[in-house]
Amino acid sequence: METSVRTLFERYESVFSRSLAGDLDLDEVAALYASEFIAASPAGVRAGKNDDHLRQAMIQGYAHYRAIGTKGMRIRHVRLSPIDDHHCVTHVAWTVTYARRDQPDVAIDFDVHYLVQQLDGEPKVFGWVSGDEQALLRERGIV
Repeated sequence: METSVRTLFERYESVFSRSLAGDLDLDEVAALYASEFIAASPAGVRAGKNDDHLRQAMIQGYAHYRAIGTKGMRIRHVRLSPIDDHHCVTHVAWTVTYARRDQPDVAIDFDVHYLVQQLDGEPKVFGWVSGDEQALLRERGIV
């Protein structure tokens, strides 16, 4: 499981980079996620489906990231906490780089904890827990 989950997040990083650059393949993005998922942050808990609503949210999300100057997102570290033979929590440490007008770029480190299920050899994200992204961006002068 560890190898396939690490490969999933390498793909996640690559898909994010290409999507940020304007090469958004919605099927490729959707393939990272299970048919249904949950997301938790200080803003609350939300559930969703891997459907057209998710695809629209991805289009808007990448447009927002570009609008606030997001240049790239890279993995610093991945650690797995197995739950059973088919599930794990994948702790991913990310660094995101933002361009700012008339100022140096800013790199911000943050962690996201992903719930991953692997059935038939194919891992999929079915949830994640993250910190307060908006507060961090305000604190660092990005938004």
